[in-house]
Amino acid sequence: MEGTAADHFDTGRFEASRNRLAALAYRLLGSATDAEDAVQDAFLRWQTADRQRIKVPEAWLTKVVTNLCLDRLRSARARRERTAGAWLPEPVLDGDPMLGPADPVEQRESVSLAVLTLMERLSPVERAVYVLREAFSYSQAEIAEILDITESASQQHLHRARRRVAAAPRGGDVDPVTARRVVEEFLGAASSGRTDRLVALLTDDATAISDGAGLTASLLRYDTPQRIAAVALAGFTPTPAKRRFAGGTPAVHYASVNGAPAILFVLGDQVIGAVTFDLTGGRITTVRGIAAPGRLLRLTEAWRRHGQGTLLISRW
Repeated sequence: MEGTAADHFDTGRFEASRNRLAALAYRLLGSATDAEDAVQDAFLRWQTADRQRIKVPEAWLTKVVTNLCLDRLRSARARRERTAGAWLPEPVLDGDPMLGPADPVEQRESVSLAVLTLMERLSPVERAVYVLREAFSYSQAEIAEILDITESASQQHLHRARRRVAAAPRGGDVDPVTARRVVEEFLGAASSGRTDRLVALLTDDATAISDGAGLTASLLRYDTPQRIAAVALAGFTPTPAKRRFAGGTPAVHYASVNGAPAILFVLGDQVIGAVTFDLTGGRITTVRGIAAPGRLLRLTEAWRRHGQGTLLISRW
């Protein structure tokens, strides 16, 4: 009985850290599915460890999860996926515990789709140092201990990571009212065929990325306002063929995903497509279309629990 009580107590200690560990793993991997797997692997290691010798469980678990994520980032499978041009961060609905802390600007930015994409430019160790410092405020000494490197090396990795992330263009903060207005105007223009209005909503250097609903081997990229407008007109105009492909007539909702405005296509209780927007100065800098079913699992799970997005179109 005593062993059972101890096991329950230790399981409770792990569960108390689960959301924080998942938030860490998600920032490191950019994939909610892989993050869940990493946390579950950490739980298995926790169960088999000599827990009496673990002085600070939170530190031990952080180190285990971080290194499990680094192993995944270095794996042959991950390298193939990321170099083949078919990788996109997995979107997560705002309010999901996996997004973790979001008080300072650095914490919010570290989980945006823009920064998760930018972090692909970093080495696995640079990525770990950046996330541990910027999103979780670990000291250089603590980071060095977690990664088994020197404090000097940690500082160098952080400097390079900050420089690379800061140098890349990305959207800025936009107030929620403006964000919603711009997205609704984009949807209205795309649905009604107003090309000029679509182009006007986009910055001159706007880009669009689509995963082709998982039907293409690599991501589809569009890099001029005119091309983005043409693709949006083709994609947002409902047709019988699109409804057959979707399996029915979805509703369209406005929501917030990874801290950014988004349009969700929802069929029943399943999210079948997400379009996210990065904005600067009231105009759109980046559009991401995500419809591969494997990238929408966590989003659908959260939608079923909460589903509080604003209905824009009841029958698309």
